[in-house]
Amino acid sequence: MPRAVILTGGNTGDMKRRLQQAEQLINEHVGAVLRCSHRYTSAPWGFSAPDAPDFSNQVLEVTTELAPEALLDALQAIERTLGRDRDAERRERERTGQPYASRTIDLDLLFYDDAVIDTPRLRVPHPQIAEREFVLVPLCEILRTKRHPVTGKTPVEMLDELRNRTKNDD
Repeated sequence: MPRAVILTGGNTGDMKRRLQQAEQLINEHVGAVLRCSHRYTSAPWGFSAPDAPDFSNQVLEVTTELAPEALLDALQAIERTLGRDRDAERRERERTGQPYASRTIDLDLLFYDDAVIDTPRLRVPHPQIAEREFVLVPLCEILRTKRHPVTGKTPVEMLDELRNRTKNDD
């Protein structure tokens, strides 16, 4: 059975409770959660809003019988169930000119086995894994030796490279 790796996160409301609800709904509608990282807190990434609360993120590994696009549909349905309003987020981005906005929940498909998918709706592996410490840290916790199917790098290698780049940019 395929294994999917999903990043859960958000920064508005009771994130501990919402991430627990997301895990429960993923278990019910996607497949069995095999592993779950701790929750990690980080500053908003990709947008600057002085009053934006920190994000909480967690990585889950699940088995699923769903095909990749059906899995995406299920994750987006869970987001809606947990109160995500993409139209409100779009309006906020338009108002602020920022590429991202605060959100109640975000479920990103990071990996689907070792598949490489590039369609108008879905890109797997997630194209920004190597640029996001908030993804790599929990990923290192539960899947440190998993190899990225395109680059061949492990989460530990990607995290080291990201931190070295960030340190050199300072």
